[in-house]
Amino acid sequence: MSRIKLFVALVALLIAPRLIAQNAVTDWNAIALQIIANAPCTTSTPPCPNPPSRPGPTGFLEGAVVQAAVYDAVESITGKFRPYHVQVPGASGSTAAAVAKATHDILVGRLGSAAVTAFLDAKYHDYLATHGIPEDDPGVSVGAAAAAGIIALRTGDGSFPSNPPVFIGGTNPGEWRPTPPAFASMLAPWLAHVTPLTLKSPSQFRPVAPPPLTSKRYAVDYNEVKAMGAATGSSRTAEQTSMALFFNANYVVLWNQTTQNIAIAQALNVDETARLFALMNLAMGDAAITAWDSKLHYAFWRPLTAIQNGNDDGNPDTIGDPNWQPLIVNPPYPDYTSGANNVTGAATRSLALLFGSDEMSFTLRTTNTALPPQERERHYNRFSDVAADVVNGRIYEGIHFRSADEEARKQGRHVAQWVFGHFLQPVE
Repeated sequence: MSRIKLFVALVALLIAPRLIAQNAVTDWNAIALQIIANAPCTTSTPPCPNPPSRPGPTGFLEGAVVQAAVYDAVESITGKFRPYHVQVPGASGSTAAAVAKATHDILVGRLGSAAVTAFLDAKYHDYLATHGIPEDDPGVSVGAAAAAGIIALRTGDGSFPSNPPVFIGGTNPGEWRPTPPAFASMLAPWLAHVTPLTLKSPSQFRPVAPPPLTSKRYAVDYNEVKAMGAATGSSRTAEQTSMALFFNANYVVLWNQTTQNIAIAQALNVDETARLFALMNLAMGDAAITAWDSKLHYAFWRPLTAIQNGNDDGNPDTIGDPNWQPLIVNPPYPDYTSGANNVTGAATRSLALLFGSDEMSFTLRTTNTALPPQERERHYNRFSDVAADVVNGRIYEGIHFRSADEEARKQGRHVAQWVFGHFLQPVE
């Protein structure tokens, strides 16, 4: 063998573990998203879970639990960062095997219908074979132990109760109530009481009450969304409408796919990648719980209800319009505070804290395939710019008052700072 060929072979041996480990975290995050996001069941996608979905904000819980198990599996082997919950004694073996097994077992344990289990089993065995990892690699048992520990930790946390409560709000001015066209009761009100992943309580970062209906601030918020968020006759520009539709997206997918691309572009090693996904998903999970605590506690009406009943709110500066409709259909839960802004505030602040800067060039790709292809990507140079766009985007969609968006962004940032300051710290 020539010296050049020998050198290339040695370099390949040196970098192979890093690349396999990094790809395991991002690859299995992508596999997990297919199940968590409950993509439409077609021949090209995995089977839907049974029950058919855990929709909306509950996906953030699943994402956090998966990435916590992945992180603990990796750190049990490498020991560079402190565990979230599980430290497997004497852990060794392939970190890629540990990542694959931890993700597989969490998803099977929490969303494992027969069809989903069969899909994940096939993915798991194929992944090991493709990467030349023996089925009895010690990393497999590490991943299994990490997943079992996280599942045990979250057992009895109040999520997905067998007899879920029903909340339909009230009919007084300012009170949320089901909105058309479905007139559905509040989605997953139990989420407001779930044991947080890192916080001391769901109400730890509960904000002050929304502006009183008779206040000037409320009137400003009201008239802004009335003008900018209307389905027809809006004051929005074409760009603002495009932004609104761009951020009418699945935020679990949006932020995890973006982070996959960032991790690969930054060439993070296995520890850094596992920590990145765990920090962000733990923060988004607790941000979702925080948002639901606020929504259920204040039960503030949506702009649709407010504007159609604007003549009855006691404020002379809010002229009602019984025919007003928002650009997008209201999701079935109260306005205050915004879930999308909570999780976006958490995600963007987590990324800025981990990389030590708000500045980074990256691209977001929406999950809203109704947009023309040329409008499905947006490039950013600062994480905080995305957070600002989501604040405005939810107003342009006609589904939130600005107060609900801005307070939610603050909540998400507070959650991210709490997680970053108290969890997954480097080992001294």
